[in-house]
Amino acid sequence: MAIGALALLAVHRFADHGMLAADQWRMFTQWPTLRFLLVGVQATVVVTAVAAAIAFPLGALVALARLSQSRYLRWPARAYVEIFRAIPILLLLYVFLFGLPRLGLTLPTFWQLVVPIVASNSAVIAEICRAGILALDRGQSEAAYSLGMTYRRAMHHVVIPQAVRKVTPTLVGQLVRLLKDSTLGYVVSYIELLHQAQVLGEYYHIVLPAYLVVAAVYVAINMALSRLAHHLENRTGLRVRRTRKTSDTARTRLISPFLGRTR
Repeated sequence: MAIGALALLAVHRFADHGMLAADQWRMFTQWPTLRFLLVGVQATVVVTAVAAAIAFPLGALVALARLSQSRYLRWPARAYVEIFRAIPILLLLYVFLFGLPRLGLTLPTFWQLVVPIVASNSAVIAEICRAGILALDRGQSEAAYSLGMTYRRAMHHVVIPQAVRKVTPTLVGQLVRLLKDSTLGYVVSYIELLHQAQVLGEYYHIVLPAYLVVAAVYVAINMALSRLAHHLENRTGLRVRRTRKTSDTARTRLISPFLGRTR
């Protein structure tokens, strides 16, 4: 009720100030304006896709390093996670924008945005993957060891595939955060969707409508990602139930002859 009342109050205030007038929104029905915003959408999608393609594998490797039996891998991986989870991504952007050029290292604008996003999100992804591996029943790895598998083979063939299925919905949800991190592109003057909305709003004096339209675009993208995560969660849960049912059936068939003899 409170949210609905606030929404009605906001609409009323917008109407009083002429923000809901047709001339404030007519611009968004014209192709040049839509094309201008689509350039920002494309740039946002490219940043998100490239950052995800790097952050997810890197996070998985850091998680495996944290679970490694070698302290020379485990300690640096732990330091990486603790540092980049604690540092705000905006501060990382400023380091790449102002700090590295003073040391003689200047990255292109695209990578000044992507690298901090990758560093921050890969640390979070590493913890998600590690939690998924640790959440598995210890009997899975013990069964692999009883079959003569080494630690690496058990992780590769038994533990990791099950952990990936378990955390896949959470990883898809992490894409939402990664997408929102791309809105910080204004710091390095990267032309993404929010930056385009700012330019459009200031040029035509329609700042609020421009931001509202872009907000609707972000909501639509995030809702699609959320639905994907929900769909994967349902499929993963169904697959796990089918696997358990098959395993129980096979176990019953295996021990039923012995039960008949005891009777």
